[in-house]
Amino acid sequence: MANGDDNALGAYLKDRRKKLDPASFGFSSERRRTPGLRREEVAQRARVSATWYTWLEQGRGGAPSADVLDRIALALALSDVEREHVYLLAFGHPPEVRRAAASASEVTPQLQRVLDAIESPALLATSTWDIVAWNVAATVVFTDYAAIPAEQRNTLRFLFAPGARERMTDWEHHARSLVAAFRAETARIGATERAAALVDELSRSSSDFAAMWSERAVAALGPGTKRVVRDDDVLNFDFSLFAVHGHSDLHMNVYTPATPADAARLSELLRRRGGGPRSAAG
Repeated sequence: MANGDDNALGAYLKDRRKKLDPASFGFSSERRRTPGLRREEVAQRARVSATWYTWLEQGRGGAPSADVLDRIALALALSDVEREHVYLLAFGHPPEVRRAAASASEVTPQLQRVLDAIESPALLATSTWDIVAWNVAATVVFTDYAAIPAEQRNTLRFLFAPGARERMTDWEHHARSLVAAFRAETARIGATERAAALVDELSRSSSDFAAMWSERAVAALGPGTKRVVRDDDVLNFDFSLFAVHGHSDLHMNVYTPATPADAARLSELLRRRGGGPRSAAG
């Protein structure tokens, strides 16, 4: 921790503290010489000593642990962005990714509108490849996700279901790539315990999955090409994955027609579907 003008963390904590309304935290607003919470009130809320917190603001308390910094962030009612900022000031890196699992309830109307505005198939999936939202094109090209129970809407389950190998070209390549990406992503996001039940289920139901999982391969699932058999025709898509800002456990998969001919075939499929209801995640 630096002192004086270089005490960026202490200065930031002090600034946040002075902008808080004592009454909002159950403290009296009377007889205060300065605005905001007192240092001892922040220390009380964070369960640290008032002396140590004072030193921290002054730049002479030593670097706090991540646990203590989280308690201070809660004490100061910091937003996720502000919490990340104090981590960067204190440690030079952001906090570990939160481990909460994403669900359909996290798909805001704004996110769904983004999906619906994309004319190509697009999905929102979690780090464990649970599909939580989709657009009309994805329903037309892949499957009617709304007709599948939420707990079964998982890309790995689809990929290793009986008969999937026969229905998909380049199945071996896609399966290996997805298993390796699944291992890497669940470790990165801290979702290995949450993934364990799915791994156990697929290992028992699919010898192919069990063999690939035992190889312990890891990889990033980057852009690629997917061939889909639909109505006795083959459609080729370039797929890309995008992070969803503010939702660390979500990513968006977008499948863009690879050629003008594929785009024309997709348009024809959507035309046959007509102006049906907009998709919904759940």
